[in-house]
Amino acid sequence: MLSFVLPDEFVESYASKPVKWGFPDAGGNSIGEITYLRSYSRLKDDGTKERWHETCARVINGMYSIQKDWCHDNRLPWNENQGRHSAEEAYDRMFNMKWLPPGRGIWMMGTKFVHERGNSAALQNCAFVSTGDMNKLRPEKPFAFLMEASMLGVGVGFDTEGAQKGIQIQNPVGKPETFVVPDSREGWVESMCLLLRSYLVPKQTPVVFDYSQVRPAGEPIKGFGGTAAGPGPLISLHERLREQFNGRGGETVGVTDIVDICNHIGVCVVAGNVRRSAEIALGEPDDKEFLDLKNYGEMDEDGNVIEGREGPSFHRMAYGWMSNNSIRAEVGINYDPYVERIVTNGEPGFLYMDLARKYGRLVDPINNKDYRAKGVNPCGEQTLESYECCTLVETFPTNCEDEEDFKRTLKFAYLYAKSVTLVATHWPETNAVMQRNRRIGTSVSGLAQFVEQHGWTELRNWLNHGYDVVQNWDTLYSEWLGVRTSIKTTSIKPSGSVSLVAGVTPGVHWPTYGTYIRRMRLGKDDPLTLACEKAGYKVEPCIGTEETTVVVEFPVRGLNVRTEAEVSVFEKAALGVLAQRYWADNQVSMTLTFHPDNEAHHIGTILRMHEGQLKSLSFLPIKPVKQYKQLPYESITEDVYDTYNGLQRLDLELLYNGSGAQEAAGEAYCTTDKCEIKWDVAPTPGDVLETSDGGTRTVK
Repeated sequence: MLSFVLPDEFVESYASKPVKWGFPDAGGNSIGEITYLRSYSRLKDDGTKERWHETCARVINGMYSIQKDWCHDNRLPWNENQGRHSAEEAYDRMFNMKWLPPGRGIWMMGTKFVHERGNSAALQNCAFVSTGDMNKLRPEKPFAFLMEASMLGVGVGFDTEGAQKGIQIQNPVGKPETFVVPDSREGWVESMCLLLRSYLVPKQTPVVFDYSQVRPAGEPIKGFGGTAAGPGPLISLHERLREQFNGRGGETVGVTDIVDICNHIGVCVVAGNVRRSAEIALGEPDDKEFLDLKNYGEMDEDGNVIEGREGPSFHRMAYGWMSNNSIRAEVGINYDPYVERIVTNGEPGFLYMDLARKYGRLVDPINNKDYRAKGVNPCGEQTLESYECCTLVETFPTNCEDEEDFKRTLKFAYLYAKSVTLVATHWPETNAVMQRNRRIGTSVSGLAQFVEQHGWTELRNWLNHGYDVVQNWDTLYSEWLGVRTSIKTTSIKPSGSVSLVAGVTPGVHWPTYGTYIRRMRLGKDDPLTLACEKAGYKVEPCIGTEETTVVVEFPVRGLNVRTEAEVSVFEKAALGVLAQRYWADNQVSMTLTFHPDNEAHHIGTILRMHEGQLKSLSFLPIKPVKQYKQLPYESITEDVYDTYNGLQRLDLELLYNGSGAQEAAGEAYCTTDKCEIKWDVAPTPGDVLETSDGGTRTVK
């Protein structure tokens, strides 16, 4: 039971109010609402699905229950009347999409999973773990955290420091011992740990596995939700780890070993119930072994390895795509060795740890608050210590009436994120760091859209003044709650599905397309699928999973904003610099897309001219998309868009109240072109992966 509940009459007063869903399509339906229905609208006890006013109530009730419970448990003052007035304003601003929790918060806040178990792991977007924590007694520990967090939908960054620990690979000895894998998340993780220990700790016996207790594919999973994938992905993980270490006794665990272990785990998670994962691997700028991990051999213009070039690196294509590889750079390095690699495949990215540790916002003096930071989350917007998670929230200035409205909205967005820090995870190491730092990331999305509507000077003023507002609230609320002020409070997350719901451009990025086809993969028997068929939308079997999945086409006209292909790479970089200087005391998640034919030669110039002005950035070439079938996004002309004018409105009552309504799919981590991979089966080289802000990634 939640300790705080908004009055029923207040919530019901919003039932008939219009919702400002984003991105209408040719049938008069909204991609924002469809995304909400698929990902965030939970089943109620009566078998129907939440409507937006009910989801907002669940989130706000959960948020204020956390505050009330904290005050009660710590014998701090709580004013019920004051709390109700605050919660009602927070509700109104969320309902009108001036601020929103991250997708995981919309999905999980206020649920039994969070509040009855007292575990905030499901509300955390991302985390980081350093393999420098490997030791000879427990070399598997960082990988255990990465695997369990990934299985909870938390994207994890990691580094390659473990390669300096001198961990020797062993040959297991003696009679094999059988481990019966429990049918649980913890059981899967334990099995991986036992196998790693048999190869990395001296005098260990071989281990074999009994998978008979793992439930078959398709059975429902209670608690976190979803359906079981069966033991197949775990069996594959075990086999890949054996292949990696068999016959290598006496060798030392190296950089490639660490990245491969983490990528094997990521593939297992993608193929398992979560079906999505995100990883970033951080290496050193002079480590050629790390930089060459994705040099799979000579390729043709379509990204296919030329015949006769197969080898160990070629086979790494099957899992090397799992992590985005970046270097921990420092101001003053020589960028020339990296430019050619970036032009080829968009990597490495750059994380300036010296700036991240020394500075908050780059307009402010050095404060050295983050001197213990070790890395970042997979999307790069949060500096993190080892085992630390990031707590995010989003605001949308283009949905606010004016600057004062935006600054008032920041109070409630900030308070959501601060509230989440009051709930512990089940990881002691994580709690030790998070409760010491109270780090949050209050984000701003729709910045490209704002610049086009109001100009650069207005944006700078809103961000600069808004940052001061967040600091003032942090001082006030931290004193009330009896906790430290947050070590850092602001960032720019890449956004994705949440920006679709709110109807704004994602983070600091311009949209990929103007008018386009958005294809969604849905269950064959999903009520949404049936409604789309009835309304005249094109519905066809999904290639590869024809028996269970379909693909639906939604023709969409985007915002009246230039697309990324129409904006120079210099202007994109300038927007990131402005946000890092005046808003983000953590980082700005920024992927600079560029035209390979006429902008590639500017990469080195941009890196040098903006050195010291950005804490992290990556690049991605804009290339013509090979016409694979059923691309998640496909650009179309206005004339083609007009041919869809015969579509009808969806029968939303069937979706909300019809029989067979399905639980929300939920969301993992941050959602972005560098993070989110939405796929129904583990991808293979050549597959096109959907990205939530309008792009695609082809698995190399």
